[in-house]
Amino acid sequence: MKGFIATAACLALAAGVVCAQERNKEQKRLEESGVVMQEVLNIPDNIPHDLLEKAECVIVFPSVKKLAFGIGAEYGRGAMVCRTGPKFRGAWGAPAMYALEGGSFGFQIGGEATDLILLVMNDRGMDSILSSKVKLGADASIAGGPLGRDASADTDAWMRAEILSYSRSRGLFAGVSLEGTTLRPDDDASREVYGHPMKASEIVRGDRTAVPESGRHFVHVLEKSAPRNDSKEAASNQ
Repeated sequence: MKGFIATAACLALAAGVVCAQERNKEQKRLEESGVVMQEVLNIPDNIPHDLLEKAECVIVFPSVKKLAFGIGAEYGRGAMVCRTGPKFRGAWGAPAMYALEGGSFGFQIGGEATDLILLVMNDRGMDSILSSKVKLGADASIAGGPLGRDASADTDAWMRAEILSYSRSRGLFAGVSLEGTTLRPDDDASREVYGHPMKASEIVRGDRTAVPESGRHFVHVLEKSAPRNDSKEAASNQ
C-alpha cells in the first residue's frame, strides 16, 4: 500500500513538472528574447546606438525556424518592449508577446535558426500594431536597418521607415527585408506570461503593468543601452 502511494505521488509530481513546463513556455521565450538582445548588442558593427536611442519599441523574435515563404504556414514568436508615456519618451515598459507570419523574407533561412530584431522608430501605425495584424510594407513601412556603432543616425532612414529590421543567422548580423510579412499581437502568449488575459495595448499603454520576472533581463538590457528617447520627433511632440 505504501509503495502504491509513493508511486502515485511520484506520478503526480511528474505530471506537475510537465504542466509547469507547459505554463512556462512563453516565459522562456521572453527570457530568450532578452538574451538575444544582449548578444546582438555585444556584436561589433551591430545596431547603431543612435538608432536604438531613437527607437520607441524593440521587437525580438528568437530562434525563428523555416518561416513560411508566401503561404503563412509557419511563423516566429517573440516579444515587444516599448518606452512608456504618451509620446514614448519614458523608461522602457513591460513586454507584450508578438507573432510574425508569412511573406518572403528576401533571404534563405533553410533549417538554420534565425534571430530577428525590429525597431519601431515612430508612432505612425503604432495603434494598428498594438491592436491588430498589420502587413509590413503596406500598413507599416519597413526597411533593412543600417549597421555599425559609428553609422550616422542623422540620415532620414529612420524617418522614412516606421520599422527597421535586422537578422542574425550563422554568426552573421545584417539588415533584412521583411516586406509582405504580417505582425500581430500574440495575446494568448501574453496571457501565459502574465497569468491572466492581457492585450498588447493594455500592456504598452498602461502605466501600471509590472514587468514580469521573465522579462526583466530584456528590459534591463534596453535600459542600460538606451535609457532615454533621443528622437527629435518625439521631443517636438512633447
